[in-house]
Amino acid sequence: MSESRIWQKIYPPGVPAEIDPETYQNLVDFFEECLSKNSDKIAFECMGKSLSYGQLNAYSTQFGAYLHSRGLVPGDKIALMMPNCLQYPIAIIGALKAGLIVVNTNPLYTPREMLYQFQDSEVKAILILENFAHNLEQIIKNTRISIVMTTSIGEMLGAIKGTIVNFVVRKVKKMVPAYHLDNTVCFLDALKAGKNISIKPFENKPDDVIIHQYTGGTTGISKGAMLTNRNLISNMLQMKQWMSCELKFGEEIALSPLPMYHIFAFTVNCLAMIALGAKTVLVTNAKDIPSVIKEFKKNEISLFSGLNTLFNAMLNHPDFAGQDFSGLKVTVSGGMALQKAVAERWESVTGCRISEGYGMTESSPVITVNIFGKNARLGYIGLPVPSTDVKIVDDDGNEVPNGIAGELIAKGPQIMKGYYRKPEETANTVKDGWLYTGDIAIQEPDGYFRIVDRKKDMILVSGFNVYPNEIEDVLVTHPKILEAAAIGVQDEKSGEAVKVFIVKRDPSLTEEEVMTFAKENFTGYKLPRSVEFRNELPKTNVGKILRRELR
Repeated sequence: MSESRIWQKIYPPGVPAEIDPETYQNLVDFFEECLSKNSDKIAFECMGKSLSYGQLNAYSTQFGAYLHSRGLVPGDKIALMMPNCLQYPIAIIGALKAGLIVVNTNPLYTPREMLYQFQDSEVKAILILENFAHNLEQIIKNTRISIVMTTSIGEMLGAIKGTIVNFVVRKVKKMVPAYHLDNTVCFLDALKAGKNISIKPFENKPDDVIIHQYTGGTTGISKGAMLTNRNLISNMLQMKQWMSCELKFGEEIALSPLPMYHIFAFTVNCLAMIALGAKTVLVTNAKDIPSVIKEFKKNEISLFSGLNTLFNAMLNHPDFAGQDFSGLKVTVSGGMALQKAVAERWESVTGCRISEGYGMTESSPVITVNIFGKNARLGYIGLPVPSTDVKIVDDDGNEVPNGIAGELIAKGPQIMKGYYRKPEETANTVKDGWLYTGDIAIQEPDGYFRIVDRKKDMILVSGFNVYPNEIEDVLVTHPKILEAAAIGVQDEKSGEAVKVFIVKRDPSLTEEEVMTFAKENFTGYKLPRSVEFRNELPKTNVGKILRRELR
């Protein structure tokens, strides 16, 4: 039985199992239609300040026009480096309206990580939250960035509230280190400057790349996955079609604590929610659990997307269980494996079963997802989304029978165009249109899939990919380190954590020195949680470190 027939069997009659990637010529056409049609509805809300679809349309057009006025042309790259705030949807839609390629950047990146990404993608412009501008100052001279726009947490919250928020952030909490960057423009000034000018027309084709979403792929250093109009339109339509079984157009409120610079939140909480005419409530800091819980008090949340560590943290907060969850229809989990104990406790507290999904940055990202409601199958990643083929293959690429473990590979209109300027890595990952995920899975006779292991050495920390090669390559630049190896170890909070094995070059090296060096070079989720010193590391006959023996 094909995946399409399975889908039709489980879902209501008349709901098609295919999507039409040609529904929109490009993502801008999609935005223009949805933002105009729902102009009076609230699109996003953050810290109590709302933004209507009409305002989002107007502001994003102004931002796009401003980018053109600064000399940027379609195909140029712009980095967006900020957490969830009202500026983010305005900026990304505006940049896409201007034909720019968006490079989503984790705002917690260290200068080293920023420099690699900006150099690799050849970024020419950046919009950055002021809290992180001091890091940009350290590396900007080694990049192509010539246009710098800054913003603040309070900038879109209104004059009074914005002033108070910025005072607290800057002066009380001292979260904005001093920096000096020449010729910067603040976000609101950019919007004002673009108000009376127009976006220059340009050709915007389905297969044009519009986002560089950085990932380690299945191996190696971070790569820019090139996502096209067609890729993102397809995954948006796939998720809209899937969600339409439970959610009603124009009536839903989604809570988005996961950062929209991550592809999971961007596709589900930005694109799919815009397609459904929903209101999306943004949480700026997902680690601030009280701020997440507060939104359940203020809004009748009907969709919540998260990952295992977030669900667990919320369940362990004393105020969470007392909230009203009567409106919660859908809880979606992605990014990392969902623990059964966490899923069962979530359902017991909220009355809503978690529907686990699966995907990769290279697939925009969703490949499979569980059905919603009481019939979601715990421990499984569900069924392929519409217009997507999934199969399990052996090491030679031959399909294996149901019940036999092998590598999960997927084909569909959401599969990336390739890695930017890395044809060899692209060829190793996408073969004849099939994305080789590096994950080991089993397909059951009724079509459901479950992940059982990973083929590659990737470490999955709280939904973020960490690649041992990067950790090792950086650590061995320390003058006292001769060799280094990194592996993933089980961690109750984050699923996995990084452990490093070190061979000293200098006997005086301490664990504290290793950790200090790591903090200077890695963002938080990449940091080693433990260090073990060894006299030597296990290796093959040709000298390759055997991480499996260390595991």
